[in-house]
Amino acid sequence: MTAAAAPEPASGVTALGWLLVALPLLGAALLLLGGRLTDSFGPLLATALSWASFVIGAAIFVALLAKDPAERAATIELYDWVPGGSIDVTAGLLIDPLSVAFVLLVTFVGSLILVYSLGYMEHDPDKRRFFAYLNLFVASMLLLVLADSYLLLFVGWEGVGLASWLLIGFWNHNPAYATAANKAFVVNRVGDVGLILAMSMMFATFGTADFGAVNEAVSGASEATVTGIGLLLLLAACGKSAQFPLQSWLGDAMAGPTPVSALIHAATMVTAGVYLIVRSHVLFDAAPNAQLAVVVVGAITLLYGAIVGCAKDDLKKALAASTMSQIGYMMLAAGLGPVGYAFAIFHLITHGFFKAGMFLGAGSVMHGMNDQVDMRRFGGLSSVMKITWITFGLGWLAILGLPPFSGFWSKDKIIEAAFIGEGWRPWVFGLTALIGAGITAFYMSRLFFMTFHGKKRWTEDVHPHESPLTMTIPMMVLAVGSAFLGLVLATVAPISTWLEPTLGHVEHHEPVLPVPVLIIATMVVVVVGAGWAWLVYGRDEVPVVAPVGSPLTRAARKDLYQDDLNEILLMGPGISLTRGLLEVDRDVVDGGAVGGLSRGIARSANWLRRAQTGFARSYALTMLAGVVAFLGALWVIN
Repeated sequence: MTAAAAPEPASGVTALGWLLVALPLLGAALLLLGGRLTDSFGPLLATALSWASFVIGAAIFVALLAKDPAERAATIELYDWVPGGSIDVTAGLLIDPLSVAFVLLVTFVGSLILVYSLGYMEHDPDKRRFFAYLNLFVASMLLLVLADSYLLLFVGWEGVGLASWLLIGFWNHNPAYATAANKAFVVNRVGDVGLILAMSMMFATFGTADFGAVNEAVSGASEATVTGIGLLLLLAACGKSAQFPLQSWLGDAMAGPTPVSALIHAATMVTAGVYLIVRSHVLFDAAPNAQLAVVVVGAITLLYGAIVGCAKDDLKKALAASTMSQIGYMMLAAGLGPVGYAFAIFHLITHGFFKAGMFLGAGSVMHGMNDQVDMRRFGGLSSVMKITWITFGLGWLAILGLPPFSGFWSKDKIIEAAFIGEGWRPWVFGLTALIGAGITAFYMSRLFFMTFHGKKRWTEDVHPHESPLTMTIPMMVLAVGSAFLGLVLATVAPISTWLEPTLGHVEHHEPVLPVPVLIIATMVVVVVGAGWAWLVYGRDEVPVVAPVGSPLTRAARKDLYQDDLNEILLMGPGISLTRGLLEVDRDVVDGGAVGGLSRGIARSANWLRRAQTGFARSYALTMLAGVVAFLGALWVIN
C-alpha cells in the first residue's frame, strides 16, 4: 500500500477549493433573496455558477495531477467551530483524490442537468426557485464530500436532505407529491440518527470527529467499539442511499421534476452513503463484522431493486429501482474491503453518467408524451425521438455491462471482486452479483423495448416529438460518457491508481473462478436476460392493461410490500405507543397526578374560603375549638 503523506495546508489553485461550495451557495442565496427580480436571469446565473465550480474543480484536479501521488492531499481551514476545552473542533475542507473525484462528478453532471433544466422547466412560473434549490443541492453535496470531518460532513448531509425535500415536493400543490417529499425526509431522518450516534461515539472514544485523527486513533479502540461505529455509519448510509431496509422512499421520490430525479440518482443524494462508507474505510477495515454487514446489505438491495424493477410499468420508478440495485453493487464492493473500495467509486462514477443520461432521456420522453410515464402507453418512439432513442440506448448498453460500454468496465470488476475470498462468501456474494447482472439485463431491456420499440400504444391526445437542443445536448454529452468513460478510467487513466493515495493500492487477488470464465458467464446471463425481454416486450405485443401476473410480480409491483411491512412493524406500533402516551397524559398526568393535585388544592382553598365568614363569634368559636383540641392533644401525650 502506498503511504500517503499527511495533508499540507492548501496553496495555489487548491486554496480556492472553498469556492467550489461558495459559488453554487451564492447562486441559491441570490435567487432566493432576490425573489422575482431575478426571474429573468436567475436560472442562467445558477447554471453559470455551477459551471464555474466545475472549472475550479478541474483546475484543482490538474494541480493535484502534477504532484507526487503521496502529496495529493491538502486541507483548507475555514474557522474554529468549537474552540477550547477538551473538544477543539475546526471547520475545514479536505482536497484529496477521493473528494476531487466526487467534485468533478457532481459539478460536471450537475451542471449538465442545470442546462437541461433550462429547457425542461422553461414554462414553469417558479423556475427561479427551482434553480435556487438545485444550486443549494449541488453546494450541499460539495460540502459533504469536501468536509475534513464527520461533523462538517453532517452539515452537508443535512443540506442534501433539505434540498431533496424542497425539490421532491417542488410541485407540492399536488398532495401526493408533498407526501412523497415528507416520506423521503422522514425515512432519511431514521438514517441520520445513525450518523449522529456514530459521531457521539467518536467524540466519546477518540475525542474528535476529524477524518485524519479518527483514522490514527482507530487502532487504539476496541473492536466492539469500532464495530458499533461502523454499524451506525451503515445505518446512515442505508437511509441516504436507499439501501435495505430504508429504501422505501426512493420510488415515491419520482414525484419531483425529472431533472431532480437525475440529480438525486446520479450525482448527489444516493451516492452520499457510498461515499460515507468508502471515506470511513479505515474504520471498516478494523471492524470485519461491520464490513460484512455492508456486503450483506448491498447484496440484498442489489436483488431487491432488480426484482422490483422487473414489474414496474412507470418509466421513472423502473429507473429508480435500477438505481437502488446499482447502488447495491457499490455497497457490496465497498464492504469487500481494499479489494473493492476503488471499484465501488469506479462504478459510482460511470453509473452517474449513464443513469443521469437515462433519467434525462425519460424526461425527454415525458416531454413528448404529455407527461405520461406508463410504459404500456409508449412503444415505437424510436421513429419519432431519434436523439432520445440513441442517447438512451447508449445508457441502456452501459448499464447492461456489455463491452466496450462503461458499465462493462466497472460492474464486471465488482463481480470479479465478489468472487474473491475463502469459504462461503465468494460463492454467495459472487453468485448474487452475477444473477443480479442477468436480472438487470432483463428489466432494463424490458424498459427500453417497451418505450422505444414494438407497436405504438399512444393515447389519442399525444403527438410525440423530439425535445429542444437545451435538453438533448446534455443527453448527448452524457451518452458519450456512457459509451467511453469506463474504457478511459479502466485503461487510459486508471481510476484505481488515482485513488491509491486515499484508498490504498488494490492488491491482485485471484477469484475462486478464473476471470475469463466470470466474464463469459456474465455475458451469457446478460444476453439471456436481454433476449428474454426482447421476446416478451420487443417482439410480442405488449398489452395496454397489465396482466394480473404471478404472486412475485404482484409483490414486486408493490415494492415487495415494503410499505405494508413498515406500517405493521413501525407505523402501527408507533401510532399505538403515541395513543397510549396520550391517554396516560390525559388520564394519569392531567387527570391524576397534576390534575388531581390541582383539584385537591382547589377544593381545599374553596373549603378554607367558606371558613372566612366575617363573623367574630365564628372566629372565636374556631379559636376555642383549636385550644380545646391542642389541650386535648397534650393530655393524650402526657
